Amino acid sequence: MSTVKLTVNGKAVSVDVEDRTLLVHVLRDHLNLTGTHVGCDTSQCGACVVHMDGKAVKSCTMLAGQADGSSVTTIEGIAKGDELHPMQAAFRDNHGLQCGYCTPGMIMSAIDIVQRHHSQGSGGQLDEATVRQELEGNICRCTGYHNIVKAVLDAAGRMKVAQAAE
Repeated sequence: MSTVKLTVNGKAVSVDVEDRTLLVHVLRDHLNLTGTHVGCDTSQCGACVVHMDGKAVKSCTMLAGQADGSSVTTIEGIAKGDELHPMQAAFRDNHGLQCGYCTPGMIMSAIDIVQRHHSQGSGGQLDEATVRQELEGNICRCTGYHNIVKAVLDAAGRMKVAQAAE
């Protein structure tokens, strides 16, 4: 057994887990943050994506011990109270989800994509081809990805405006 200390969605937590415990299971089973999904157990689907120290990671491929001391943000931690994150609002407004199983991981990946492109000096100017290529690690079995891509492009503009307002 090991003690893993994390900051999850802004709150310090300490969890005693077996050394082989995956981060996704700490989040779901120990912290009851069930928005992070386990879809494939092979890192193929992206349903388990969270942000660790500001970067998207597949939590089903990471041992909890590897995350010790890190800051983790899950889908439950991105809204500000009742105000949805711009990516969540864009997914809702553009019908970027159907069953919703892949949606948390898709949203977390998409936020990372937009943030990386903002930081690269492109001003968040993403195109459809770039979004499709960068979302290759996230599988949706319900949609043809058209509305998901539309949502990410819409959110890129919203996030740029929100960032400028801060």
